[in-house]
Amino acid sequence: MNILITVCGRAGSTGVKNKNIRNFLGFPLINYTVAAANLFKKENPNYNIDLSINSDSEELLNMFNKNKDVICIERPTELAQQNSPKVPVIRYSLNYVEKKLNKIYDYIIDLDITSPLRKTADIENALKKAISNLQTDVVFSVVHSRRNPYFNMVEEQNGKIKKIISSDFVTRQQAPQVYDMNASIYCYKRNSLINVLKNSPLEGNYDIVLMKDTAVIDIDSEEDFELMEVLGEYFFKDEFNELYRYINNIKTLPNKI
Repeated sequence: MNILITVCGRAGSTGVKNKNIRNFLGFPLINYTVAAANLFKKENPNYNIDLSINSDSEELLNMFNKNKDVICIERPTELAQQNSPKVPVIRYSLNYVEKKLNKIYDYIIDLDITSPLRKTADIENALKKAISNLQTDVVFSVVHSRRNPYFNMVEEQNGKIKKIISSDFVTRQQAPQVYDMNASIYCYKRNSLINVLKNSPLEGNYDIVLMKDTAVIDIDSEEDFELMEVLGEYFFKDEFNELYRYINNIKTLPNKI
C-alpha cells in the first residue's frame, strides 16, 4: 500500500511571524510533525510511505532540501494566499509527487504543523478507519468539545442573540455529543481527493478518530504560542514522551529527522 504524508506550511502568518519554523521547546515547530511522520513510517514497515513538505517559504524548504527522505515542493502563488483552502494544496502535493516518483498512492495523510502533540497511534487509527470504511472520503481527528451548540452556545442573528440550535436540553449530559475538529490529522482516499473534494474535507463523506484533548489551541498570537509551549512541556513529559525523545536523540536537525 502506497501512502503519501503531506506537511503544508504557508510563509505568511497574520498573528505569529514564521510560526511554522519558530523555535518550540528547543526545535523548530515543524520538526515535531516531521518527526511524527518518520516515527509512523518506522513503526509501519509494511506500508510504502513517502513524505512531502509543501510551502511558499524558501527558508522552510531550505531546512529540508538536503534530506533525501523528504520531497520539498514549492507552493504556487495562487495556492499561497491568506484565504487559500488547504485541500487544493494537498491535491497539488499529490499530483506533484506522483509525477515525480511515477507512483500512484492509495491514501494521503495530512499532518498539520501547528499541532505538535500527536502520537503515531493517532495517525494509524485514522488510516485504519479510512481503510475499513469504503464509503468514507476522509477521516479526520477530533477532540471532545468543551461547548455544545445544543446547550451552551449562542450566535447573533439579525441583531439578536439566539441559541445556535434550538433545543430543550437543560443539562450538558442530555445534549448530543459534539466534537472539535483539531486539524491535527486528515486521511484522504486518493480518488476522493482528486474527484470528490474541491476545497473542504466536509464536502464528502467523512468519519472521525478521537484524540486526547490536550487543550490544543489555534496559534494566532504570541500568547497562543507561549501557552502552547507550556502545554507541550507538560505533555511531552508523559504521554507524548516518545516523540520528544525521538527528536532529542537526533543530533542534526532537520536533515536527519
